[in-house]
Amino acid sequence: MKRSLLAISLIMTLGLSASLSFAQSRAGTSAAPELTIPVGARYVAMQGSPVAFVSGVDAIYWNPAGLDESSYSASALFSYRKYIADMGVNYLAIGAKVGFGSLGLTFRSFNIGTINVTTETQPDGNGEQISPTFFVGGLTYSKVLTDRISVGASINIISESFGRVSSSGISFDAGVQYQDLIGVKGLALGVAVKNIGTAMQYGGSGLWVQANDPNTLRGLTYYKVEAATFELPSTIDIGVGYKRSLDDDNALQFSAAFENNNFAIDQYRGGVEYSFMNTLFVRAGYMYSTDPSGTKSIFQNYTIGAGVDLAKISGLGISFDYAYVPVQYFSANHLFDLHLNF
Repeated sequence: MKRSLLAISLIMTLGLSASLSFAQSRAGTSAAPELTIPVGARYVAMQGSPVAFVSGVDAIYWNPAGLDESSYSASALFSYRKYIADMGVNYLAIGAKVGFGSLGLTFRSFNIGTINVTTETQPDGNGEQISPTFFVGGLTYSKVLTDRISVGASINIISESFGRVSSSGISFDAGVQYQDLIGVKGLALGVAVKNIGTAMQYGGSGLWVQANDPNTLRGLTYYKVEAATFELPSTIDIGVGYKRSLDDDNALQFSAAFENNNFAIDQYRGGVEYSFMNTLFVRAGYMYSTDPSGTKSIFQNYTIGAGVDLAKISGLGISFDYAYVPVQYFSANHLFDLHLNF
């Protein structure tokens, strides 16, 4: 069974990598790009590289297979990311162990602010404002199958609206984790396929315009602008990692991952986490991505972060995490997390 699941994950990897090989020519043209905005300070600080190790409610975004790997019976994560151009990302994840595995619920909303409404005749604005609403809700199931293998899957409902137009869609994520790879304790492999789903198309009264058809005598008439459909930004992440305890108080975790995105530049990521008494944490990550033309991601280079788990200090199941993400052309991103564990 272990070999079969590992073989399936490798087949998924090779097949999807081939189908996504032309991604770089379509950057910036996908539907629901908010699906690819990373959430959760702990793993963002390591550039999302621990695909093989991520566990608990943090795993729902990175690799749903890790949800059931949590050492707690229930957890909640409240996260905020100060994103680019004064936008904010709010994220709530709740996970709990049930008799047949673990279930998780997630909610993501994007605070974009207000935008002035412009028209063909009033390009500087007509005095009206709109507030775009982007929301993603998800349900996740994860199960540890053996002492080495865990699997998981998520379904996400996507809703976008601004002004008098809106769009919706459904996406699916799936992942597998394999611990103690090739018999080496602490060595792990993880594969996650994300954002596989329906194409999205905008509709609504905002797409009806008044115009004259020169081929008829109807005069000024309402016509519907048919919006194009766009595919979701599907990705596949392949990661390996290694954990090592230096002594009873100190430990290190190393991880590396490759991400192939059907609408973006491929990414190579690495990260490290140092922990002291499983209470204090220092993290760092590095991401490299570029295409043959020399175009690079604005989220290039390093990330850093830190965290503290108050369980041993105060007996409370509370932890805090922070991540710093430098950005070209915009202000740096800051992520703040609060975990409640039971």
